[in-house]
Amino acid sequence: MDPVFILYLVGLGAVVGFAAGLLGIGGGMMLVPFLTMLFPLYGVPKDLVVHAAIATSMATIVFTSVSSMRAHHAKRAILWDIVTVMAPGMIVGGLLSGGAVFSYLSGAGLSLIFGLFVMYSGIKMLSGKPPAQSRTMPGKAVTAGVGVGIGFASGLLGAGGGFLSVPFMTRSNVKVHNAVATSAALGFFIAVANSVGYIYSGFKEVQGQDGMLGYIYWPALLVLSAMSVLTAPFGARCAHSLPVATLKRVFACLLFALACYMLYEAYLGYTA
Repeated sequence: MDPVFILYLVGLGAVVGFAAGLLGIGGGMMLVPFLTMLFPLYGVPKDLVVHAAIATSMATIVFTSVSSMRAHHAKRAILWDIVTVMAPGMIVGGLLSGGAVFSYLSGAGLSLIFGLFVMYSGIKMLSGKPPAQSRTMPGKAVTAGVGVGIGFASGLLGAGGGFLSVPFMTRSNVKVHNAVATSAALGFFIAVANSVGYIYSGFKEVQGQDGMLGYIYWPALLVLSAMSVLTAPFGARCAHSLPVATLKRVFACLLFALACYMLYEAYLGYTA
């Protein structure tokens, strides 16, 4: 790879890993737009750029989530009873999304879906209301069903599911630090299921393309994962000491900018 490209990936991996540990968001919402900008400059075919960005972003979460999960588990912040209920549904949803639906969507369609979801997530971060004090986690069947939906949606976005699982848990009066920690653990199951799906669904599409394992661009994956694994534990430790609410507002503003970029990419794709 080009040395400048490697430097870009090192910086992205460091920031994404820190964000994953701090906010439990997996970093995909930041990573996908930047990879969409970078990949066309370094040899990824234009018609595969968005697919490769989303798939590579998700694959990094396999490694980031393990590192982040270990740090949160050391703080005894992960609610494993919730993980046990939600993870199987997330695996099912992820396999359906990454292994089937993902390959049938165009790059413009994926950009549109990504941009709208990221915009929605930014709005929720800025305007989130405290949950009603009487609310608790729903029954196991409903919780498992929510897991299927989160796993499926995450596969179309290249994100670890924290953008949905953290609000779902906090609305049910799970403490925010526990929700972030539990989301980091759930992100591992989402990432593995979707990554397997991306490899399967993209195998025929990318034959002959250097560096592609299904839809995953593995040279970038190696660099991003190495850096994110180093910085994710630091972010997880900071989650217990920094003003996370304030940082989420800053992060929400960044999400708005990235969402606008992806919506513009969708517009270009549909009008080309």
